[in-house]
Amino acid sequence: MNKTVKRELEVAFSKHSQPVWFRVVKYIALAALLYAFWNSLTLLIIFCILLPVSVGLHFWYRYKTAGWTKSYGLWKYREGKEE
Repeated sequence: MNKTVKRELEVAFSKHSQPVWFRVVKYIALAALLYAFWNSLTLLIIFCILLPVSVGLHFWYRYKTAGWTKSYGLWKYREGKEE
């Protein structure tokens, strides 16, 4: 597997990248949003706005952390593998 893709997956599924409570709240909010706006043009509009914002934020954080290899903001780099 490509080294960059492997590192991205490590960060995405890291237990230390986001607290568990934040993940729970995030997925509950996402599910509520999908339920509330399913079969509506509003969902498409929300998706079209949030997708570029989230991708841009991801790449900005990735740039500032030098590919997730140094600490920046809320991201704290941990040397070595996960515990």
